[in-house]
Amino acid sequence: MQSVFSSTLLLTLLLAIGLGFFLRAASKDRTTVVDIHSPMAPLVVLDGISAWLEERGWRRDGGDADRQVLRFHGNVASSGALALFLSILGGLGSGCLGLVLIQLFPELGWWPLLLAVIGGPVAGLIYRERSTRVESLELRLISSAEKNGSLLRIRAHRDELIAMELELAKTLELASDGSLLSSPI
Repeated sequence: MQSVFSSTLLLTLLLAIGLGFFLRAASKDRTTVVDIHSPMAPLVVLDGISAWLEERGWRRDGGDADRQVLRFHGNVASSGALALFLSILGGLGSGCLGLVLIQLFPELGWWPLLLAVIGGPVAGLIYRERSTRVESLELRLISSAEKNGSLLRIRAHRDELIAMELELAKTLELASDGSLLSSPI
């Protein structure tokens, strides 16, 4: 019977390690660079993207006229629903670990069940602390030939680039290689 509980302890610890990796992945920086082309004039495209970004809460952070770069920054908040979900997972996982420890070491009494009270909030707090940060977005004008339109290189969070491509594709006639929308990650 002791070997069953030992193997259950091992599996529970592996689940805890998996939760740790899930927390790490949920708050990972997903900054990506993508080239976007538009047949419109560069000033029209840059003004349109700037206005769209400012509507979404991004603030201009200067730029470099020599390199033809505009910079924006914005605060990214963590997801309350994901924090709650991770807290529930952390509480359940910690509670399971506590139950296994009680079975392996009955002399501990009910004290290992306090892991559930600690594990839940800790998982949510770790996620909130790591995912709340200041993100930056950089627009660089690569080519500005009036007859060929404009080519921009944008460095930003992957989700922001996807939203930009979906929402501005028709109004500014933006087109990229499509890799953002086809990638499974």
